[in-house]
Amino acid sequence: AYKRFSELLPKEERENACSARVPKSHILTLPELRANPFQHRICHVFSTSETGDDSMSFEDFLDMLSVFSDSATSDVKSHYAFRIFDFNDDGTLDRKDLEQLVNCLTGQGEESRLNNAEMEQLIQNILEESDIDKDGTINLSEFQHVVSRSPDFARCGGLQR
Repeated sequence: AYKRFSELLPKEERENACSARVPKSHILTLPELRANPFQHRICHVFSTSETGDDSMSFEDFLDMLSVFSDSATSDVKSHYAFRIFDFNDDGTLDRKDLEQLVNCLTGQGEESRLNNAEMEQLIQNILEESDIDKDGTINLSEFQHVVSRSPDFARCGGLQR
């Protein structure tokens, strides 16, 4: 992990990799993230940057790798998936979050994007299945409840495409 992290740094910064921060643009070159539709959210969620540039320290990088590892528990994976899918960082998945989530999964092209009626029906179906307290949003425990019934989520982490 240290070797992979340091290779993302410019040569002159590699000997101080423990105290360096890798820019988001370099993190996004990782093959595991390059094709991931949630790549920007992943960087945002795992970055502890105080400037909001989504750069990563070595500790941030380790946290990210550990969540994506096969040994991470379903609870850990679902917690981070929830945070990644919570696009507005308000602690719930509301209609806007779900719309962005669907758009990330279906692609941004016009031919793959759902029309308004299809999107509304899909979001309604998701909420009917997941929104246990019927408040119009999905909280972390509701999300984890749905995930616990999905064996595919635990196997692939829910974040890989």
